[in-house]
Amino acid sequence: MTDLERAKAFFENDQFAMKTTGAEIIAVGDHYAKCRLTLDERHMNASGRVMGGVYYTLADFAFAVAANFDQPPTVTAVSQISYLGVPQGNTLTAETHLLKDGRRTCFYEIAIYDDTDTLVAVVSTTGAHLSAFRTENNGGH
Repeated sequence: MTDLERAKAFFENDQFAMKTTGAEIIAVGDHYAKCRLTLDERHMNASGRVMGGVYYTLADFAFAVAANFDQPPTVTAVSQISYLGVPQGNTLTAETHLLKDGRRTCFYEIAIYDDTDTLVAVVSTTGAHLSAFRTENNGGH
């Protein structure tokens, strides 16, 4: 089984990202993920544009894959999104970039592109490695 197949099998349990919104993993590597979402009417807001939460969900899912695939459990501690433009076409693609991986935390930048490879949003996410906090806090008690 390839890494991509293993990642897809593991993250298919992420009901919200994969089942509800339709996000999919298209590439995975060491602290790296590329995820895609095909847009349809369920992703639009009242004015017919992509709802901001769709961008964030895709970015957060890409972060989860990059930070957790073959890694100790890591969760989002802080995240900030900047919307840069209105997407063209019908897909969004999120690609992660690990900027720092420490003992307790990590920091990723997630770039979101549209069909024309135009950058439409950037997300900065600080992750917390759960195992580091459990050890420091007497097993999490």
